Amino acid sequence: MKVENLKCWHCGSSLDDIPQPIGRREECQSCGSWLHVCQQCEFHDPAASNSCREPMAGDIRDKESANYCDYFRPRGGLTAMSDPAAAMARQRLNAIFEGGAKTGSARAGQEAPAPGTAADRSEADDARKKLQAVFGKD
Repeated sequence: MKVENLKCWHCGSSLDDIPQPIGRREECQSCGSWLHVCQQCEFHDPAASNSCREPMAGDIRDKESANYCDYFRPRGGLTAMSDPAAAMARQRLNAIFEGGAKTGSARAGQEAPAPGTAADRSEADDARKKLQAVFGKD
């Protein structure tokens, strides 16, 4: 049975050109991520035991690597990675940490402030304030 509106779990690209059933070594043509993975499966559920709602499936530790699970069933429609709210949150966090990488003294090739000094506390306070702003806390 062909799954309609199939998208890559990692980049959200359409997988309409990928032959189904999806083989174990199949990769996304856009980002190169494996497709026969737990993240792409209909049964994947981080809240379930072993992160899988299929009770007969074995425990697969790396949910983003190709596997041999016989219960794999590709998930159609929106995926976790293409969820607009998650994408927005990810974008906001990236902006904070990328900005920190450009302005942080240790990352700019300078020596890091000594732990416990005023400069160290100031850097930590700035980072904390940025994170709190992302989550709407003052």
